[in-house]
Amino acid sequence: MALTAGVECRAPGYGVLVRVVGFQLHCPPNSTIYNKRGFVAVFYKEWFYLARRVLTGKMLSKPQPKPMTFIGAGASLQLSRAIAQFGIRELLVVTDKPLRELGVLDATLESLDRCGVNTHVYDGVLPDPTAKVVNDGVAMLQAQRCEAVLAIGGGSSIDCAKVVALAAANAVTAQDCVGFAQCKQPPLPFFAIPTTAGTGSEGTCIAVISDDETHEKGGVIDPAIIPRAAALDPTLMAGLPAHITAATGMDALTHAIESYIGVFGDDQTNQYGLAAAKLIFENLPTACKDGENLEAREAMALASYYGGLAITQALVGYVHAISHNLGALYGIPHGLGNAMVLPHVLELLKEDAAPAMAEIAVHCGFGSADEPKLALSQKLVDKVWEMNRELDIPAHHEAIKTEDLEHLVDLAMDEGYSYPTPRYFSREECRGVLARLQAAA
Repeated sequence: MALTAGVECRAPGYGVLVRVVGFQLHCPPNSTIYNKRGFVAVFYKEWFYLARRVLTGKMLSKPQPKPMTFIGAGASLQLSRAIAQFGIRELLVVTDKPLRELGVLDATLESLDRCGVNTHVYDGVLPDPTAKVVNDGVAMLQAQRCEAVLAIGGGSSIDCAKVVALAAANAVTAQDCVGFAQCKQPPLPFFAIPTTAGTGSEGTCIAVISDDETHEKGGVIDPAIIPRAAALDPTLMAGLPAHITAATGMDALTHAIESYIGVFGDDQTNQYGLAAAKLIFENLPTACKDGENLEAREAMALASYYGGLAITQALVGYVHAISHNLGALYGIPHGLGNAMVLPHVLELLKEDAAPAMAEIAVHCGFGSADEPKLALSQKLVDKVWEMNRELDIPAHHEAIKTEDLEHLVDLAMDEGYSYPTPRYFSREECRGVLARLQAAA
């Protein structure tokens, strides 16, 4: 690893990028890289970031399990029968109050009852579930002596249920599960029925929970938390409002694109990413305009699932690094945050990721393979901007405060260091994205 002697990276926003066995190493501000007698000394955070990234890549390079998947109208009822066939008799159902009150769970609960499965509904899930929400779910599971967990809902419900199943099996709290494969025992049998087409959490080895006091988000990452089976049932998504359909759909598009342009992808994750992107560009506007169109709903459910399968191995990038922290600090919904941030990040990466972005553009029909890669990359960026406008995704958010920008930059840069991004952003670039998202004074 060769560097110019005496290189300093102490100036705010200044970074040094180094390629080490295929991984990027970023020197954060207030650290020093220098040569001494032919050796490179790297201090403070940079080895931590490299180690975290290498270990993540090593774990995720192995093939990840995939849930048995039921697809199409009535898929949730098929999953109910499968749960009974697995011999489960006491089942904790994890969801949120609005879904329960709207009657979205009714048909599934009735089907489970007919199959001889007793259900106990925990409806305490909130957006961006906290550790307390998870721990309360564990307490109910233990009180009712449940043998397995079924999530019915969006990404928050599925993430919460994942950690409930893991924490209960290991007799620990939600906080103890945060990190890479922190638990020795596999989770209780876990199943998922997504009611939104966005997070793809039904196919991922990742769950995100928030700290009750700081609201910072922590990731529970373990291949064991991938559901044993999932149902992609468009009939449960038919009543989803257009603005939620739009935001969650753009979340799925973010997964498709970030997994494809990152450096951890392989042939399989790339196929999932391309398929998801094409399905979303072709079907999301229809799903928003005509929520009862089951063909478009099913296509979006499948796209979301493909995106989840892609990111569980290829991971994400700066869109998530920024959006996660907008959600943690201001409560901006994750899908909406991703939708707002995505075109800004792609504008910054359109040269570095031009080959991959060009391939997405060609696959989705935005140009031909004989066009210059940079031109195709720009066409993909333009299409994302166009999609946001068509779906009424806001370009700005009034919650973002100028006095918070430096703190948000710190958080986003720290998270972004561990992702397999095409390149690392400078502080100025990250701050610029956030400033452009602010509402005009």
